Amino acid sequence: MKRATRTMQPNPLRFSVLSLALATALSFNAHAQDATQDTASERVTASSTSNTTAAYDTKRVQKLDKVSVTGNKDAYVLGGGNMVVQTAPKAISTVTREAIQQAAGGSNFTQLISSIPGVDAASDDATGLANGNYSLRGFDSSAIGITVNGAPVTDSGSYSIYATEYGDAENYNDITVMQGTPNVDAPEMGATGGQIAWSTVDPTHDFGVDFNQGFGSNDYRRTFLRVNTGDTGPVRSWVSISKNTADKWKGLGDFDVLKIDGKSLWQIDDGNSVSFSFQYNRQSNFSYYTQSKSAIAQDYEADYATAWGTGTTSYYNLRRNPYRSLLASLDGEFTLSDTLRLSVVPYVWWGDGGGNSSPSTITSRNGYYTADGALYTGIAGKYSASKTVRPGVIAKFFQDIGDNNSLVYGAWYDRSRKSQHQNFVTVDQSNGDLCDTWGDDDNCQLYYSNGDDQVQTYRAYTVTTVQKYFIQDNWTPTDQLTVNLGISLLKANRKGWDLAYPGGTTSSTQSAYFDSNYTQSLPALGVKYQVDDQNQLFFGAAKSFRVPATSSIYTNQFATTEEPKPEEAWTYDLGWRFYGDRLGAALMVYQSDYKNKSISSYDEDDNSVYITIPNVRMRGFNGEASYKVSDSLKLYGSYTHTQAEMKDPYTYGGVDYPTDGKQLPNTPKDLFTLALNYEQGDFWAGLKGRYSGARYGDYMNTEKVGSYTTVGLDAGYNFADWGALKKPYLKLNISNLTDKQAITWASSTTLMAVAADGFSRTGTPYYNVLEPRAVMFTIGASF
Repeated sequence: MKRATRTMQPNPLRFSVLSLALATALSFNAHAQDATQDTASERVTASSTSNTTAAYDTKRVQKLDKVSVTGNKDAYVLGGGNMVVQTAPKAISTVTREAIQQAAGGSNFTQLISSIPGVDAASDDATGLANGNYSLRGFDSSAIGITVNGAPVTDSGSYSIYATEYGDAENYNDITVMQGTPNVDAPEMGATGGQIAWSTVDPTHDFGVDFNQGFGSNDYRRTFLRVNTGDTGPVRSWVSISKNTADKWKGLGDFDVLKIDGKSLWQIDDGNSVSFSFQYNRQSNFSYYTQSKSAIAQDYEADYATAWGTGTTSYYNLRRNPYRSLLASLDGEFTLSDTLRLSVVPYVWWGDGGGNSSPSTITSRNGYYTADGALYTGIAGKYSASKTVRPGVIAKFFQDIGDNNSLVYGAWYDRSRKSQHQNFVTVDQSNGDLCDTWGDDDNCQLYYSNGDDQVQTYRAYTVTTVQKYFIQDNWTPTDQLTVNLGISLLKANRKGWDLAYPGGTTSSTQSAYFDSNYTQSLPALGVKYQVDDQNQLFFGAAKSFRVPATSSIYTNQFATTEEPKPEEAWTYDLGWRFYGDRLGAALMVYQSDYKNKSISSYDEDDNSVYITIPNVRMRGFNGEASYKVSDSLKLYGSYTHTQAEMKDPYTYGGVDYPTDGKQLPNTPKDLFTLALNYEQGDFWAGLKGRYSGARYGDYMNTEKVGSYTTVGLDAGYNFADWGALKKPYLKLNISNLTDKQAITWASSTTLMAVAADGFSRTGTPYYNVLEPRAVMFTIGASF
């Protein structure tokens, strides 16, 4: 179900001036320093995420004759675009535009990062319209930060992310995954397990229109149009629109997604620019049904009921997820002097929608009435609504202190307001149609007998205010040695309330009010030694932190128990990178000491509560490599080994269950990708195999689902220009080429699936399954 979690936010944006005052003071000194230095080389901005720490390079590094983002593409991009040369003193991997363009146009980021070491990703639907699931080295998606063009997009209350919302793959520039820890300046308050960042392409200097039409399995239809204005004075822009539809591959229901993206770039001069970007999404998608392991064995393609009948709460038409969202951001890059630059990224995120799920059977004893005063009986839908407004700004200064030192310092401010509720929506008892899919029509709601109060299972409002101050020194005492030492101070406040069954008269009515503050210092260290032109060693160590999710605060308050502790982790990476003429490799070992992992449980009175597993230790190996067999043939491979071992028991119902020594559920120990890319003239093709090891569906490791391997094919042909038709092409994408059946993800995990060791309190894990073979064709051209 979409947006079933609950959070919030209040007044206008107020940006702390502490870092600005600090920067102003330092800038006077900056103007007095070496004015004879050459202008800084092109820096990485929010328009490119690869080598994100290159923005911190000292003047010594800038002067070295090294491969850069603007250098020889063949020397920088490896493995058909699945890998690039990295220079950061930390664990980091990037998928480039070259690889993204070969994927299906509707692909979302969870599909595009699936080959990156450390990433475990799966999607319910090959079209990319059904979001997706992912984890990173055993950290689930709620512990991973995500930015788009430098702006954060993870939910401020639940840390959830819905991958379908964020633009079309044709507009992606690159996607970078920091497997260990985010940068100290990352605008995140919940990224204990790493960071994912992607950017959109810059507008072209020439006018042009890009168009493609896709079609394929399950009535897949996709139309994409992008218009580049070209240079209009110092400003150039593009805007795109796509219409995406497809039937679910099992059961009834479909996907309907409209996306509108845009970007403008004002190039003031060589050292100053301002860009504006936005991503708008409107969707109304049906949900896929998840099943137990035994049910999947009996009927792999079972889904929600396709026929309406009395009491059919599982009817597919009552399971829809309508949502609208908009992310708009600016990126200002300014050269204030030869030694001082300023980067400012203000943004606003807006979302409105929710999900229909878990319909209820209403009897006369409930005493619920329609808007016109009639007693209601029968099936009623439940609509979980969420509205969010989230403005913020990231401001940071880059200051050169001589040739060997570079400082980055600044602040992030974010103020999120979020309202949530779950209403009962009337259903036509003759055919099972919801009165209102979007749940915002008062005439479609159920009311208490007073006729004034709508029946709601909960109503909540939360304001989350975050301030983050950071500084990092980047030191290069020699041509070989780079040391990054930084620290950030995170201050967050969650303030709000949650009412259970407000307006009701039963014992179910409860209220929670909270005003919680969190402060944490987060140090980070990165060291890189460039052994020679081809070899580099690196070590990274950093602390990360996650403010408790809003739902955990009020759930525990309802149960009159203490608020869950914030999650935190210390992560250590030790690695080696080699970049030769034909072979490129990045190998690393890591350990994360993860504390206070928050999970849903029950107390001894069967009240829902959030508890913490005090200690989890993640250890493992990440590696990726590319080999250039010839100019036409390139190989890429990645391997991930993850040991995510709980070190403490899981307290459930007042009883300690011996989960110590067990592997975290939904965490396969082994993941492996092998990709072969071939290009000859105007023809290209890519074959990618992906192995995912077995995973557990419960914390006691009593139920395991098996490993599986998938193979996908991407191929295309670029035709010669034909009159006004430029760069026409045909692309073929086939997912699950071998038509494999497999369980891919545990959508809900439990304490224990099978009674064991004298413990009998069991639950049922539910799983997602792999879509059968799906074929997609795309025809495109430019004008």
